[in-house]
Amino acid sequence: HKLGTYTRSSPSPPSIESLSTMAACAPASLSLAGARAAYAAPRSRATFGRRAAVARSSSSRRTGSGAVMVRAGKTPDGPRVAIAGITGAVGQEFIRVLVERNFPYSEMKMLASARSAGKEVEFDGETYIIEELTAESFDGVDIALFSAGGSISKTFGPIAAEKGCFVVDNSSAFRMTEGVPLVIPEVNPEAMADFKLGKKKGGIIANPNCSTIIALMAVTPLHRAVGVKRMIASTYQAASGAGAMAMAELEQQTKEVLAGEPVTMDIFPFQYAFNLFSHNAPMTANGYNEEEMKMVKETQKIWDCNTVEIAATCIRVPVMRAHAESINLTFETELDENDARELLSKAAGLTIIDDRANNRFPTPLDATNMDNVYVGRIRQDISQPGKTGLEIFVCGDQIKKGAALNAVQIAELLL
Repeated sequence: HKLGTYTRSSPSPPSIESLSTMAACAPASLSLAGARAAYAAPRSRATFGRRAAVARSSSSRRTGSGAVMVRAGKTPDGPRVAIAGITGAVGQEFIRVLVERNFPYSEMKMLASARSAGKEVEFDGETYIIEELTAESFDGVDIALFSAGGSISKTFGPIAAEKGCFVVDNSSAFRMTEGVPLVIPEVNPEAMADFKLGKKKGGIIANPNCSTIIALMAVTPLHRAVGVKRMIASTYQAASGAGAMAMAELEQQTKEVLAGEPVTMDIFPFQYAFNLFSHNAPMTANGYNEEEMKMVKETQKIWDCNTVEIAATCIRVPVMRAHAESINLTFETELDENDARELLSKAAGLTIIDDRANNRFPTPLDATNMDNVYVGRIRQDISQPGKTGLEIFVCGDQIKKGAALNAVQIAELLL
């Protein structure tokens, strides 16, 4: 561990050769234990953090799981970082998460459209001037966090990667592209084992869809244990998933409805306040919308399992920034609900709220501004034979773990 740099010792992830021995849909495998243990962000940098605390004043915070994280923050030898789409909801969350985790950096660029160029952004005690996003923006940049929309990512992501930059992209532009890792760090860090600063010169890593992240944070520990044969998800998605303008419209409509005034509908074709409707993603020929199909395809890629059966129904609800999902599972082998609860209680990034006596289970407000995904309503599915079925209810902050936090955790794996 070298103080003041972003080069750190950590357990090596498994080789691709060691992973090739796994069955396509094997639920749990000791061959992945090294990679998953190597992730564990609060622990992997503990030694570095303690030394940093002795050498300089550093910040710390306590996560929902009780772990204290200490990071390096700004350091002359840190990576040079750029944020593309700084003015959006996720762009703004990027800078909050980077500060919270004291992500190591030496230089920071704030990038947006020409319309926003010249505006000021406060980050980590300094004022930055937003620059127009151009092909030259990534000269000398090591890591770029993208959340500027799919078309911008398709245009500038490959340019940045060609210049030697690692792009962590929050759009859907590259998620299903062959050779582009689609990563949830607690779930499949081994997918980006070859993507390291100093080891590989540039590349693109995709951030999964928010609903996929929130679902798989809870379902993957169960899949590893007994194998998921079928998953049915019903999502209740917050305004934040449609961006800052949708959040503003929900707030404005709420005020208008309560005042008895006509509602403003600039973002959605329906009244959003005090209402809900099918997710606004475009419909596909099979009757599912694109949001629903993302959950299907992304889960299969992340799990490297094309045989798992998945169906989703995605609904937009008048909640500001945390998604909720009702998930029904069918397992390859039986799993008792108490064993499931035990597995989930030990999983990284999860918090259990499952108090039947007091009818207390996760809510979007519980998850708002929190790192962890919240899980409850853990119960056997009485419609399925034996103990082959389970029902769970999950909530997660769409902007945070569903987007910005997951992306920053991916960037941490690059170090």
